[in-house]
Amino acid sequence: MNNSNKVCSAIRTLKSTAEFFFSGEIITEEDFNKIEWVIGVKADGITATHTTTNPHSELTWTKVKAEMDKL
Repeated sequence: MNNSNKVCSAIRTLKSTAEFFFSGEIITEEDFNKIEWVIGVKADGITATHTTTNPHSELTWTKVKAEMDKL
């Protein structure tokens, strides 16, 4: 399993409803803090609004990394 798949799997294990996207590798906490978290939909009903401020307290780098290490 590649790194990107591990990140996605770990996040989904911890919070199955989390919506997010990223590019590149997530190897460090600094990388993790660059994940774009979907926080809503714009008035057009199509375009997502997103932020790099993680809105999910249960998704910390420490917890995500621990799940990744299990894979």
